[in-house]
Amino acid sequence: MVPTTLTDAINEKPFLKEVSAAYIKEGFEIYLVGGAVRDGILGIKTTDFDFATNASTEESLTILNKKGFKTTEIGKAYGTVETNIEKCSIHITTYREDTYTTESRKPEIKNTKSLETDLSRRDFTLNSIAYDITENEIIDPYEGLKDLSKGKIKTPSSPEISFSDDPLRMVRACRFISTHSFTPSTEVFDAISNNLERITIVSKERVRDELTKLLTGKNPSLGIRALLESGLSKLIMPELNELKMEVDPNHHHKDVYEHTLVVLDRVSPTLVSRMSALLHDIGKPKTKGIENGKVHFRHHEVVGAKMTKKIMKGLKYDKDTTNKVALLVENHLRPHTFKMGWTDSAVRRYIIDSEGLTEELNELVRADITTKNKEKEAEINKYLDEMEKRIEEVREKEELSKLRPPITGNEIMDMFELEPGPIVGKIMDALYEQRINDGEVSKEEAIKLAKETYKKL
Repeated sequence: MVPTTLTDAINEKPFLKEVSAAYIKEGFEIYLVGGAVRDGILGIKTTDFDFATNASTEESLTILNKKGFKTTEIGKAYGTVETNIEKCSIHITTYREDTYTTESRKPEIKNTKSLETDLSRRDFTLNSIAYDITENEIIDPYEGLKDLSKGKIKTPSSPEISFSDDPLRMVRACRFISTHSFTPSTEVFDAISNNLERITIVSKERVRDELTKLLTGKNPSLGIRALLESGLSKLIMPELNELKMEVDPNHHHKDVYEHTLVVLDRVSPTLVSRMSALLHDIGKPKTKGIENGKVHFRHHEVVGAKMTKKIMKGLKYDKDTTNKVALLVENHLRPHTFKMGWTDSAVRRYIIDSEGLTEELNELVRADITTKNKEKEAEINKYLDEMEKRIEEVREKEELSKLRPPITGNEIMDMFELEPGPIVGKIMDALYEQRINDGEVSKEEAIKLAKETYKKL
């Protein structure tokens, strides 16, 4: 029996039936496969739809173009034709079987006439379910429905062979733990542990993409636990393993690893927020010290920010995302200085220094409160509430997005007949400090400071 969630998902997008009917009319087989079937059964919305067919790519192009669908041939070398309909991406791939070499996860591809053979090459049984839209029939040769109902991650073929063939599947298994709350079978988990070194043949970019999906899933801490417990993290982000510091019974401190996982689950499901939560204490192992019988981690936020940049660069994350995460890591202790009271200038500096990430930073700070002492927790949240109130008050008084001195660098150069260089930069730094500390100032006040600063240089 076909789950109503799947049929409802298909009925919501009539063009899927239209595509299927076009192939059937021309005498070809065509089935919806992969994630669209899996998520359709689970009632999860998607805009990505994969079909498998016994039509060749040339025949697919003819059928789709005949129906007026615009196609691309980007995946033609892999037997795939792509079209976009109503903001949905549709990939139609000729039945195929893959043969791998030990040096690469890129398979040698050859066509096959068998749907079952095509389904056998897929990563997990829950992605090896096919659906005949026209006949309203499920094809499930590898008992994917059974595994899906149990939330079990299994492979159509031997997991040892499957992960050796395509090692990225090991990270993908951890990703599904986070995004779908699935659980790997014992055989799957053992196979991951036995094939760890194979992950080194996978490009950093592909690993990065899976890690991003893992971190932005519903239960990121579970996915990260799987990465560490399987041993994959040692080859992907070994710094995480160092968070599992032994808790010294004589100099007690909280379990940094367990604390990190709690914080990770508490922040919003965006890459910047989740990655900053994961790495916010990454500098603690390198800064651990003991003084007067107490453990301290001095400047771990500064060390952690530098480590964050190195880690994310190694995983090929873009510079903008990397800088945002590093900024949050470096500043995650900053709001605690509010206990000493914040002036308008301190609030301005905090907003400017957070570079448009004030809300993300405040969220990280709150998530970082994992103390079991309820009085301490209430006290910290109280001053954070006050801090956020002060931020809003200052924002209402001033347009902080335009926090610029009333005179420009060009005016400075004209005023003192200077060429672009460090002297101009130092004068402008002084003017920015004036703007932050004193709020809005007149052009006359700014010129006066510029002249005083220039005399001292």
